[in-house]
Amino acid sequence: MKRAYKFRLYPREHQKQILEKTLNTCRHLYNGCLAERKNTWEQQAKSISYKEQKRALVQAKKASLYLPQVHSQVLQDVVLRLDRTFQNFFRRIELRKQGVRIKAGYPRFKSRNRYDSFTYPQYGNGCEIKDGRLWLSKIGNLRIFMHRPIEGDIKTCTIRRDVDKWYACFTVETPNVARRRELRSSVGIDMGLTDIVTLNNGEKIMAPKHLRKSEKQLRREQRRLSRRKRQSNNRRKQRLKLARRHRRIRYQRLDFAHKVSRTLVNQFDLIGFEKLNIPGMMRNHRLAKSISDAGWQQIQTFTVYKAAEAGGLVRFVNPSGTTSECSKCGFQVPKELSVRIHTCPRCGLIMGRDLNSAKVVEKRVRWGTAEFTPVDTTPLQPSYRSLQA
Repeated sequence: MKRAYKFRLYPREHQKQILEKTLNTCRHLYNGCLAERKNTWEQQAKSISYKEQKRALVQAKKASLYLPQVHSQVLQDVVLRLDRTFQNFFRRIELRKQGVRIKAGYPRFKSRNRYDSFTYPQYGNGCEIKDGRLWLSKIGNLRIFMHRPIEGDIKTCTIRRDVDKWYACFTVETPNVARRRELRSSVGIDMGLTDIVTLNNGEKIMAPKHLRKSEKQLRREQRRLSRRKRQSNNRRKQRLKLARRHRRIRYQRLDFAHKVSRTLVNQFDLIGFEKLNIPGMMRNHRLAKSISDAGWQQIQTFTVYKAAEAGGLVRFVNPSGTTSECSKCGFQVPKELSVRIHTCPRCGLIMGRDLNSAKVVEKRVRWGTAEFTPVDTTPLQPSYRSLQA
């Protein structure tokens, strides 16, 4: 099993400059390799492979003043990152041929503010933790705050810039511990916008709406940014202020997802979610902001890996009909999104729409009509039925 550990770095001023130069060198290499692939295809209708560009790095380092200042495996990882981007591009093209509504997304050139990380693909070869500090080849010893011990074998190290902060992200391989606790309690969960989580036992967790609560401050900072002169120091400072505000919202959403997922895993052994097509649902522009602010995908992903470590199970059910089906008798009661009360004309059941849906999810999970998904959260085909049911 793979895990990731993220620790804060505190580089000195001259080390920050070296880190920024390393990012710029990697970005220029990425853009140069992308331009080479693009031009070769347009002029010769020929594709360039990862191995060809990797071999060309040897000659490129001899002719450049900046490439030798970056560790060789970091440069190779940049070329590999571009190759993976093209692989994802071709994969999306195949999905479009199969009828999936998705943008192909040809790889784009990276601007200075859109390239924020570089990776040492082999721990111990160019990067290592020594005496409580992180040693990076070509950069030096960086102060690192390790707030918890690392369990397992470290495989890779990624240095990431988040606005004005620096982090070290370690990918760790841990042994698969075959432990499975007894499935005594199960729960069905309905994800919503007002109540972000509704359990089949009636418990609800209100949506914190971090973005909505900060919109006033965001508008003010954005107006100030728009008034600043382009390419000026004042505009750069204001851009950082706005980015910090967005980062705070992102951290609030992250903290909330961790707390909700931990609560669910501690209380229940078998957890059921609807396998929602969240990207497809966000095409509804009236609900896209609220769905994004809710962070459904984040909560589900965190619950999956926490349950796997604790020996529990997470299952995903087909969302088709969970809202219209009566949890007591199974009769189909179609309703618009604005109708928040479920009323069954057959058995007379009256309860909240979200609670009824959670009971249906729990019933499908408990009777084994769901797909066990330890790590995969791939959505279904694009559809709006889960919103309009």
